[in-house]
Amino acid sequence: MEAYGAALNLVVPIFFILYFIEVFVAWRRGEHVNRSLDSVSSFSSGITNVVKDVLGLSVGIISYSWLVEKVSLVHIEATWLVYAVAFVAVDFQGYWVHRWSHEINFLWNRHIIHHSSEEFNLSCALRQSISTFINYFTFLLLPAALLGVPGKVIAVIGPLHLFLQYWYHTRLIGRMGWLEHVIVTPAHHRVHHAINAEYLDKNYGQIFILWDKWFGTFQEERPDVPPVYGVKRPVRTWNPILINFQHLWLLLTDAWRARNWWDKLRLWFMPTGWRPADVQARYPVDGITDVYHFEKYDTPASRALVAWSWMQMFFCYFLLVYFFAFIGKIGVPGIYLYGAYIFACVYAYTELMDGNRYAHLLEMLKSAFGLYLIAQAGGDWFGARENVGLWYVWVVGGYSVLSVLVVAGLVQRELRTRH
Repeated sequence: MEAYGAALNLVVPIFFILYFIEVFVAWRRGEHVNRSLDSVSSFSSGITNVVKDVLGLSVGIISYSWLVEKVSLVHIEATWLVYAVAFVAVDFQGYWVHRWSHEINFLWNRHIIHHSSEEFNLSCALRQSISTFINYFTFLLLPAALLGVPGKVIAVIGPLHLFLQYWYHTRLIGRMGWLEHVIVTPAHHRVHHAINAEYLDKNYGQIFILWDKWFGTFQEERPDVPPVYGVKRPVRTWNPILINFQHLWLLLTDAWRARNWWDKLRLWFMPTGWRPADVQARYPVDGITDVYHFEKYDTPASRALVAWSWMQMFFCYFLLVYFFAFIGKIGVPGIYLYGAYIFACVYAYTELMDGNRYAHLLEMLKSAFGLYLIAQAGGDWFGARENVGLWYVWVVGGYSVLSVLVVAGLVQRELRTRH
């Protein structure tokens, strides 16, 4: 937990820097690949994901350490070759988890957030799930376990493998020569994120594209078929917390409404998007029929609202840096209260971005929660007085008050503009 938090404090600034370089390069080229509210939503999704991961809010059916203890044929030391073998094993697992997440109805809920943006840029890479509470797939690491790859090696490779998937979420890099035959490139991943019929459900590889070529899921990017991004049932919200559970809610309501008991059971394991015929007839769900002529989700937003949304997101990141730096000192149950506050922040300001007329009430509740945490600690913020100084408490408290006033004003202004 602490090691992962420390790694994130090193890596996340790099993600921000690369994103703003992409924005600058696109501007110099006269291209438009980013929309502010979409990018804020993407970064906000990344914030919720790393908080959830650091808090360890998921369990595995079996752990890798248990697996290697039970089935390893040999015991080996953690050499560079072992790390290489582990990397390939993790990528093999990643291919199949990724593929099944696209192909099986209930697993799609864990992945829809990643495809929910109707843009394709570096910020989209940070749209990661918070709805995965059970890890079913440790058994796919069986080849590594048989070879006796130590658990500590897998623990190091996992985050590295994830971080290396960031760079290829861009439209600004074309084909990359011979690398196209070996690794996943931006061209390959643009295909994967596209909803064109020619591209749908292709290129599941995460680092190596070889898996797709071997297992029949590879598709090159075609110059005559420009990729169109998003999901076939648009999410229609900037709120990443809501996006994470939209598909699950649809499955639950479909299971409740289905008249046939067999349909109630099988819909969870059917191909993604399948719905019982009687439910589909009585409760149709809007979807994209023509990928080249549909209206992207957008909400009217003044420059003030856009600027405030960025400020809210960066304030969450400000909170996150402290959280990761002192997570060991904060301890339990403090870390869960801290995580809940960050989630409340993200929920409140993304509802404002969506134009929720009650966004100021959500902001008041979030701020009241923050001030309550400070009061309960006797005028402290999770040990900030000792760790960094009293100024940090004043910043958090001041923000809690200021944000209510700003959002109240923005809600009234934006509602007058929209209605």
